[in-house]
Amino acid sequence: MLLVILPFFFFQLCTVVKYTPDQIRNMEESVRIRSDNEPMALVKLVNGLKQEFSRDESVFELPRAVKLRMIDEILRRLQSSDVKGNVSAQREAVESWRREKLEEAKQLSIGRQGINSTILQEEARMLVRVLESDWAALSEEIGLWIPTEIIHKEHGDKPKGVEDEDLDEDVLPGRPPPPECHAELHTDYDGVAIRWGLTHHRDSAADCCQACIEQAKRAKPGQMKCNIWVYCPAETGCHSPDKYEHKYQECWLKYAEKPKLNFKDRYSEKYRNAHPAAPLVVPWVSGVVSL
Repeated sequence: MLLVILPFFFFQLCTVVKYTPDQIRNMEESVRIRSDNEPMALVKLVNGLKQEFSRDESVFELPRAVKLRMIDEILRRLQSSDVKGNVSAQREAVESWRREKLEEAKQLSIGRQGINSTILQEEARMLVRVLESDWAALSEEIGLWIPTEIIHKEHGDKPKGVEDEDLDEDVLPGRPPPPECHAELHTDYDGVAIRWGLTHHRDSAADCCQACIEQAKRAKPGQMKCNIWVYCPAETGCHSPDKYEHKYQECWLKYAEKPKLNFKDRYSEKYRNAHPAAPLVVPWVSGVVSL
């Protein structure tokens, strides 16, 4: 009789391990915690990327000969459609070709006979997929690019009767007023004068606006607070119907419960007939600030 001596660890492997109920609950709890802490959002993102990559790969599955044939057909369609220089017409011509080719591929993929086709039946299913859902990727792969159409519109934002030379002073000297100044070119607002511009000059429209804001902050209870600033940016001075000669850099600080315009954009023909020295365009720049 052959006596076989087994090593001690063999008996250890054959030993049945028994766990207590508490140990089993702890293991189950550990499994549950690991499951709850899985990055599900990351898993979904990775799966989504895999699907995207698989769709992109379908474009490159097309044989090179098929891609070259498609390029040739698209070029011939564009040439025959006489759409040179018309971006919208070019896009429509290419889209028309895509729809026709997609329908042709669908018919072939279901085994429809009697179609005079330039593609083989085994290529039809791939074409259906790329023409229907991967057209953008296929267009990029074959080098098809049509620029976005740019429509130029002339904005009629100049006052009626004002020529280009009348707007030469549209660029304000000095630093530009910040947005809270609500600067309006060729504008003169009415209001009660808190600070007369005849003796109150500032280097720029922005500085004039800032003076208005600071006056409103420093005003004592019961005093009027500046909410309108009017500035003369013209080196030759600014016209006004009063008796004073208004000079460059005058800064008027005013108040009005409901601000109203004196003049906007250009002086009317009737006004200029009554004031022959008045220019065509209102030279002042003004703004209404919030208190």
